[in-house]
Amino acid sequence: MRKIWAVIRREFVERIRTRWFWIMALLGPLFFAAVFVLPTVLAGGGGIRQIVVVDATTGSVGARITQLLNDSRVFRAVRVSAGGEVVDSLTAEVEQKRLGGFLILTDAAVDSGKAEYRGSNVSGFATVGALQRTIGEVVSAVRLEREGVDPRIVARARIAVRLETKKIAGGKTTGETAAQSFSLAYFMGIILYTAILLYGINVMSSVLEEKTTRIVEVLVSSLRPFQLMLGKVLGVGAVSILQFLIWGVSARILLANRPGFLTAGDLGEPDPVFQVPHVSGATAAVFITYFLGGFFLYSAMFAAVGAMSSSEQEARQAQQPVSWLLVLSFVSMFGMLNDPASAFSVTLSLVPFSAPIAMPVRWAAGNLPTYEIALSLGILAVSIVAVTWIAARIYRVGILMTGKRPNLRELVRWVRA
Repeated sequence: MRKIWAVIRREFVERIRTRWFWIMALLGPLFFAAVFVLPTVLAGGGGIRQIVVVDATTGSVGARITQLLNDSRVFRAVRVSAGGEVVDSLTAEVEQKRLGGFLILTDAAVDSGKAEYRGSNVSGFATVGALQRTIGEVVSAVRLEREGVDPRIVARARIAVRLETKKIAGGKTTGETAAQSFSLAYFMGIILYTAILLYGINVMSSVLEEKTTRIVEVLVSSLRPFQLMLGKVLGVGAVSILQFLIWGVSARILLANRPGFLTAGDLGEPDPVFQVPHVSGATAAVFITYFLGGFFLYSAMFAAVGAMSSSEQEARQAQQPVSWLLVLSFVSMFGMLNDPASAFSVTLSLVPFSAPIAMPVRWAAGNLPTYEIALSLGILAVSIVAVTWIAARIYRVGILMTGKRPNLRELVRWVRA
C-alpha cells in the first residue's frame, strides 16, 4: 500500500504544482459561464439597425409598418415611395455600409403574405425575426379590418397563456422549474463529458510519457505494474476532485454575486431555456458518484491505450474508439432530456459506458426510482472491476513493449497470459 500511496502522491503533487492546473481551476467557472451566457448576450446586441421601407402599397400598410418599426428598440426606419432608381440607390448605400438594409413592401404583403428584405447581413435571426413579426402584426390587423373585425378584440383573445411548471421529487412539489431542470441536466452532461475525457487523456499521457522516456523500466523494478496503474488513476482522480471543489466554491461565489442581467426577473420575462439551477445534496452526491465511476472506468481504458502505444501519434489513433464511447453518450443526452423515462434513456443509463453521463442527466431532468439508480451503480461497479482487470493485464505487458502497436489478437493473448 505504501508503494501505491507513493505513486498517488507523486501524480497528485506533480499536477497541482503546474501553472495550468491553477489557471483551469480558477478560470474554469468563468469559462463555462462564458460558454452559456455570452452567446445569449451577444445575440441580443448589435445596436439599432438603420433600414429603409420602400413602400409600393396602395394603402397605409407601409406607413403603419414603418411606425411600428420605429417604436421598437431594434430599428430606425425611414419610409420612401417606390419608383425610379430607388432600389438601385439603396443597394449602393448598403454596399457602402451606410445603410443596414431595406424592406420592399407591395400589396402582396397583405394578399399573399410576401415581402422582401435586402441587406448586407441576412443571417441575423433576431433581426429577421423582428422584421417578420412586425410585418405579420400589421398585415393581420389590416386583414381583420377588411373583414370588419376589430383587431383589438382579437389581440385580447390571443393573449398568451403562461404555463408555470414545478417538478415533483420525493413525493413533494418543488420550486424547480422546467428551465432549471433543463439547465441543470445540460450543465451536468457537459461537465461530466469534459472532465472524464480530459482526465482520462491525462492518465494516458502520463503512461505514454514514462514509457517513451524509459522511466517505467525503473519503476516496475520496485513495484508491480498494477500498483503503478492504480496509483496513477487514483492520483489523477484526487486532482480532479480538488479541481471540482475549487470549481464548486468559485461557482457559488459567482452565482451569489452575478450581475442583474443574468437574473430572469430583470429581463422582463423568464429565460425559456437557461436559468440558474438549484443543486441539492442528493444531486451533488449523484454527480460525484457517477463522475468517479466514469473516471475509473475510462481511465483504466486510457491507461491501457497509453501502455500499448509507442508514440503520441499511435496513442491519438488508438484512443478514438474509447473517446467515441463518450461522444455518443454526450450526443444522446439531448434525447434523454426530451424523455428521461423512455426505453432509450433507461437503456443508456444501464449500459456502463454511457451511464456516467446518462444517469446524472436523467436524475436532473426527471424523477427516478431508487432501484434504477442502484441497478445502474451495481452494473457500473462490476464493469469497473472487469475493465480494470483487463486493462491491468494489457498494461503489465504493454508498458515494456516497443515498436509496432499490437493488433486485437495480440491484445487477447496479453490478457490471457
